[in-house]
Amino acid sequence: MSMVGFPLLLIPLTIYNIIVFLMPGVTLAEPLLTLTLMSGAEWPVTLSDILLALGILLLLLEVMKGARPGAKYLTDHLLSLIVFGAAGAEFLLWPKFGTSTYFLLSLLSLVDFLSGIALRARRGSVPVAAAPSRKQASAAPEPQFEPVPEPAAPAAAPVAETAPPDRVEPKMAPAEITPAGPSPEVASPGLQPGEGSPPSPEAPPR
Repeated sequence: MSMVGFPLLLIPLTIYNIIVFLMPGVTLAEPLLTLTLMSGAEWPVTLSDILLALGILLLLLEVMKGARPGAKYLTDHLLSLIVFGAAGAEFLLWPKFGTSTYFLLSLLSLVDFLSGIALRARRGSVPVAAAPSRKQASAAPEPQFEPVPEPAAPAAAPVAETAPPDRVEPKMAPAEITPAGPSPEVASPGLQPGEGSPPSPEAPPR
């Protein structure tokens, strides 16, 4: 199993199980060492305090792993849930595990499971696009745009002008021009004297 998928809170729970089953003479409330603070007060450090401090630090690492994109998968959440279920069962069923220290360690495993679920749901609902770095932005070549020749406009076909139907004017056919010639003479025997015309009667005297 890789370190990414390994539930880190299993470490303090395993140490507690080793102490309970393999070291029956060791008590968690017995001070291991005594530290003198700057105020002059003496702080007795017990094995229970060390296990709780270790559990808090490992929970911080679990949250940091879960905050990375793609770091927590479904198997990791399933392992965290199994660890919490086993710790809760031991706390409720075994008399030697019914202590405040083991209860707090079980509570830390529950927080690990819930925080992983919350971080996964947040990444799924609000995807964040990675912004390009300055080096990548500066190294990227600037796009060059070449002018595209405009297509030649097709020649406009001559549009015949047509008059609206209510303004149609009749077109007169051009008169045929005939060459000039002698005008025909119309014979009028009563108007023009000529050859073969009967003599006019004499005018009565005035």
